[in-house]
Amino acid sequence: MGKCVKIEIMDTTLRDGEQTSGVSFVPHEKLMIARLLLEELNVDRVEVASARVSEGEFDAVKMICDWAARRNLLQKVEVLGFVDGHLSLDWIHDTGCRVINLLCKGSLKHCTYQLKKTVDEHLSDILDVVSYANDLDIEVNVYLEDWSNGMKDSPEYVFQLVDALRQTSIKRFMLPDTLGILNPLQVIEFMRKMRKRYPDAHFDFHAHNDYDLAVSNVLAAVLSGAQGLHTTINGLGERAGNAPLASVQAILKDHFNAITNVVESRLNDVSRVVESYSGITIPANKPLVGENVFTQVAGVHADGDNKSNLYCNDLLPERFGRVREYALGKTSGKANIRKNLESLGLQLDEESMRKVTERIIELGDKKELVTQEDLPYIISDVLKHDGVNNKVKLKSYFVTLANGLKPMATLSIEIDGKLYEESSSGDGQYDAFVRALRKIYKITLGRKFPMLLNYAVSIPPGGRTDAFVQTVITWSFNDKVFRTRGLDADQTEAAIKATIKMLNIIEE
Repeated sequence: MGKCVKIEIMDTTLRDGEQTSGVSFVPHEKLMIARLLLEELNVDRVEVASARVSEGEFDAVKMICDWAARRNLLQKVEVLGFVDGHLSLDWIHDTGCRVINLLCKGSLKHCTYQLKKTVDEHLSDILDVVSYANDLDIEVNVYLEDWSNGMKDSPEYVFQLVDALRQTSIKRFMLPDTLGILNPLQVIEFMRKMRKRYPDAHFDFHAHNDYDLAVSNVLAAVLSGAQGLHTTINGLGERAGNAPLASVQAILKDHFNAITNVVESRLNDVSRVVESYSGITIPANKPLVGENVFTQVAGVHADGDNKSNLYCNDLLPERFGRVREYALGKTSGKANIRKNLESLGLQLDEESMRKVTERIIELGDKKELVTQEDLPYIISDVLKHDGVNNKVKLKSYFVTLANGLKPMATLSIEIDGKLYEESSSGDGQYDAFVRALRKIYKITLGRKFPMLLNYAVSIPPGGRTDAFVQTVITWSFNDKVFRTRGLDADQTEAAIKATIKMLNIIEE
């Protein structure tokens, strides 16, 4: 791609993304995500709902539109509507929204078998809706649903439809690969045909990921003249999902010099919020936003990074609000360990380094996860000295679980040589334990207590009830995010071990 091309991004996390199996956002979550998309990520447009779905959906759209109107962003909020006379438009108008994305049939098969109508009948119905939208001063974009099959099986139908609709006030023609059937060569062929026939029309491309080709197809669409792209955060969407915004943004910029308004440094934070609200976990190896993607595992890579960043590419983690990490495990080697020690401000001589490396390899062979925060403890254990002075020691604790009653926890803990006792109830045994701890820190000592960001439990396969459970907890304290790990046959005990490690880290 020669000259820089400006690409418009429409994010449909709140509409198509919510069609992911098991995902449902409540109104305040929808508002929060819309705010993040428009104000933090700076996408050009957001599709926030389908018309006439439910009362809750109506309330969510109204809330978003009220907010957007106060910030002069209302023209960027869109709702999917249907060719149903006045029904969708009245619903959208009543929410305060001013843009309809009108779902029309983009293939003869859909028109004939789903609507049981001729092209002229369907066109007449569409034109009635567009005319009413004009009366209401609502802007119209049209989706040509199943456009990909339309171009494969009935291109003359697609052209007949668009020929007629080009004469109206319709602003954008949105071309979806509804069933995710296309490959990049087909996208190029079909998009070029559309561009050649309608050089002045604005075309958006909407990809689905059934063949794992959504991102490739999006790029093919851009190469062939699409001016807009539809994405979702984390690739959420019907069936295999849509094109993920983070991947689309990085490839557009790095490979095609395309320009968008997206603020890359906010992508990771917004991904985490959507992960939390949707309940759909981001795979650890998902490009750009996955837990592991900026983590070097092989020791030779860390060694290369020490020698002129030999294993770095344009995907610098800082671009996306991340930092590069060096994994600790059986393949890490001294270079990885040294990188982790540097970030902790620790130094070891060569012999000590050899011993620590051996211990980490040994732990890795047992499939144990070793985090950076574990390093001081491993060093202390291997070198048999008091390098880590545990200022916090859990003396005893008692947790209860009884049917019909809230779990209770009572604990005794030593902090800097002084003993404290506290009790609390909670929503679970571990929650009760943490609430008791928080009382000691916040009320008795008047100190800050870290915020728990993530709690992950992994249980080895095989069904043994006495198997070790690994609990990894992510904490935030004084703007620093770190993880601690606990290992035990009991899940609550594993979480408590990880928590006591955390307390010793903040004492340092």
